[in-house]
Amino acid sequence: MARVSRSAPARPRTTGSALIRKLSRLEKIIARCDGALVAFSGGVDSTFLLSVAKDVLGAELLAVTVSFPAVPRSEVEAAKGLARKLKVKHLVVSADEVAAMKQFRSNPPDRCYHCKKAILSKLVAIAKKRGFPCILEASNRDDMKDYRPGHKAVKELGARSPLVEAGLSKADIRALSKERWLVTWDKPSAACLASRIPYGETITRTKLARIEEGEAFLVSLGFGACRLRHHGTLARIEVPESGMAKLLKGRLRHKIVEKLKALGFRYVTFDLEGYRSGSMNEALMEKQRHGTR
Repeated sequence: MARVSRSAPARPRTTGSALIRKLSRLEKIIARCDGALVAFSGGVDSTFLLSVAKDVLGAELLAVTVSFPAVPRSEVEAAKGLARKLKVKHLVVSADEVAAMKQFRSNPPDRCYHCKKAILSKLVAIAKKRGFPCILEASNRDDMKDYRPGHKAVKELGARSPLVEAGLSKADIRALSKERWLVTWDKPSAACLASRIPYGETITRTKLARIEEGEAFLVSLGFGACRLRHHGTLARIEVPESGMAKLLKGRLRHKIVEKLKALGFRYVTFDLEGYRSGSMNEALMEKQRHGTR
């Protein structure tokens, strides 16, 4: 039988009945697990999933954060703090060997599949060793609309995506996270640093470190949601439309150019389409639409 916490799960105070039904559905899905390991990045989705899982499963829960060169160190530290705040058992495991895999370094269009399969395999081993029958990962309904080859690995290794099963979108998760007083409710979306490098361009630790430091610099200047795309010697900056005027201010613009050139970029460009998740998939999806390779 599933172990359910003694305290009743927190209920939304102002959200609509449809959202409450989705939350109830999520709780029932999690309750079918007699203990679970949650893949925990510390982002909006995984923090919400972990919070609900803590309500439902109580102590029969382990959060696991994977650390490797494509994950910003700041995200790993943030995950540690969130796990402490949620009072959940937490484990950080290294997966540096993934960065050395040919299927990762050569950066094919299905890179995410190979990466996710290698990382989930580590989580499966941990779950078996510690006696957790379920592995939960935090993809949401909106993720199903994008090119996400990693979902194939989730299915192959028997992990569950309860947010998808419950029909929860990103907007739903943010609304429910706000109701639960989770500090991540308005956190900008994050993604693997390798997603900043075009498919086919070799991924190196140097490039990942350059992207990490460059994006951290942009965030320090007040650009919370941003991407630094790495095109060889060219840096392509994406910020939301609301931040475009700020980025182009003379003194700040020169400061950004100076920093990125110091990191090794020869050219620094600004994307007029602005910030958008998964922009590196645009060329790939265009080829698929026209049946070309």
